[in-house]
Amino acid sequence: MPGMVLFGRRWAIASDDLVFPGSFELFLRVLWWIGSLTLYLLHRRKLGCAGGVLLSTYLIVLLLLLAIIIGVVSAIVYVSMKGNASWVIIAATVVTIVIVFDPLGGNMAPYSSSGPDHLDSNDSSQFFNGLKTAAKSVWETRIKFMCCCVGKDDHTRVAFSSTAELFSTYFSDTDLVPSDIAAGLALLHQQQDNISSLQEPQEEIGPTPGLSQEADLDAELENCHHYMRFAAAAYGWPLYIYRNPFTGLCTIGGDCYRSRTAEYDLVGGDQLNCHFGSILQTTGLQYRDFIHVSFHDKVYELPFLVALDHRKECVVVAVRGTMSLQDILTDLSAESETLDLGMDLQDCVAHKGISQAAKYIYRRLVHDGILSQAFSVAPEYRLVVVGHSLGAGAAALLAIMLRGSYPQVRAYAFSPPRGLLSKSLYEYSQDFIVSLILGKDVIPRLSVSNMEDLKKRILRVIAHCNKPKYKILLHGCWYELFGGSSSNCATELDGGSQGALTQPLLGEQSLLARSSSAYSFSSDSPLDSSPKYPPLYPPGRIIHLEEEGATGRFGCCSAAQYRARWAHESAFGKILIGPKMLTDHMPDILMKALASVVADRGVCLSCPSQGGSDADMV
Repeated sequence: MPGMVLFGRRWAIASDDLVFPGSFELFLRVLWWIGSLTLYLLHRRKLGCAGGVLLSTYLIVLLLLLAIIIGVVSAIVYVSMKGNASWVIIAATVVTIVIVFDPLGGNMAPYSSSGPDHLDSNDSSQFFNGLKTAAKSVWETRIKFMCCCVGKDDHTRVAFSSTAELFSTYFSDTDLVPSDIAAGLALLHQQQDNISSLQEPQEEIGPTPGLSQEADLDAELENCHHYMRFAAAAYGWPLYIYRNPFTGLCTIGGDCYRSRTAEYDLVGGDQLNCHFGSILQTTGLQYRDFIHVSFHDKVYELPFLVALDHRKECVVVAVRGTMSLQDILTDLSAESETLDLGMDLQDCVAHKGISQAAKYIYRRLVHDGILSQAFSVAPEYRLVVVGHSLGAGAAALLAIMLRGSYPQVRAYAFSPPRGLLSKSLYEYSQDFIVSLILGKDVIPRLSVSNMEDLKKRILRVIAHCNKPKYKILLHGCWYELFGGSSSNCATELDGGSQGALTQPLLGEQSLLARSSSAYSFSSDSPLDSSPKYPPLYPPGRIIHLEEEGATGRFGCCSAAQYRARWAHESAFGKILIGPKMLTDHMPDILMKALASVVADRGVCLSCPSQGGSDADMV
């Protein structure tokens, strides 16, 4: 359904969203009415005392008012189940909430290819440019309100503007409320499960020259198993406590009150000693093995650590992933930025926010002499850069920037974002970067172009569905929790036409016409045509850990089993919907899966545990 238009404004809530809150209110009102009626019937003979008449009148009026309210709410629920409700009923029940208010008044999408007929080309251009500016301003105000605790420096203002432009552009050609999106995702997941057996085999890439495919995979899995602990350590004490809820606080509690700043370089952040205590426990290293530890956290400036790994004879730079609002703003600065790498490549383009973060760490490592200090201690060591999630993207870009000065640099990117590198940089990174991806993890499939594809898929599947939204959501919740048969709702796979639908989920046919470019699924979407958001790719060669067999909807019934294989980036060209799309991204889940795969393949026979750190991995 489209957003409701009430008092001349459009709201991010649809009339068929009233089924669930109305049903809940109806349940409470009926209980209240039954309780009041029972109270009156049991004690009406005792109401002849002084003041009893007043109490009796109050109870009778209360029962009448409750009966009227129950009738009105019942009507709301009944009408809402049909997909629409009159504005009189809506006005009597809808609570005006600021976050669902649309100040633009529900105007046409500013990027629509066809403007109003009564405007000439110049006026039309000015009209849509004005709407575009207004939409960006609205989103920027919302983001500033939600991130009010973030600083107001230049980087933050740039990130606010960048994020607002992305959101205003992405949502410009749709008129869907959140519950529509939830229904679309539920339908997509069921449809995806139906056609999974028809998908083409995923393309695999070849091994490193001179190695067999299995030997190459085993060697890189062992490296990933080893370096993942550094990527996890960069998160500091929160992840350590999360992974060790019963013993973690006792283990690192003593370090929180120690002062060892003379032994290592700590820069910025809170609870520095607690962070460092958890880093020691996760990596199994000693205090003297760390060159630099920074938990300074701002927009475009990520925490990182530099350590000497004597077992692998390398200097490890580990970059932290997303842990704060500042990091989220860095993630959402998704337009492309040209990199000056001094290389003869066709296009050196990367994700702007992550590129800025990598440049910050590069300046710290090179210009502040941190790497020089590390290699003065161990000149024969090689350089390895690692990270998870946002940190994986920054680590990959950092390795590309450092390769001119350190030709032997290697990078291990755990669950990196897909929308990171241009095609030429992606191909260039194949020789020295390895990415590790678990299952249906959404982040390695997340890019602006993939989000645009997901939006079109949601629009397509809900436009072809003729069931009430509340039934779709109820069935979707049951399907996610317990599995079972998928919905028999008509989809685009059935070849049905919109004209044959008597009760489409989108409700108003005007919505179908108003967003014609979106519903025809052509390539004229604002994001498809914007030079700010070209297709971007994940870094390096990719190892995919795929789940084998059924383990329950959320993997809670039995331990999941995984197999590892080399995969091509095209295998991650579409966002997959499922209950594990978020949990597969969690670093602790990735660590357990990686440890399981390494143990099953026997490649960890050459990596004896050090300082109990391997025990933390399991």
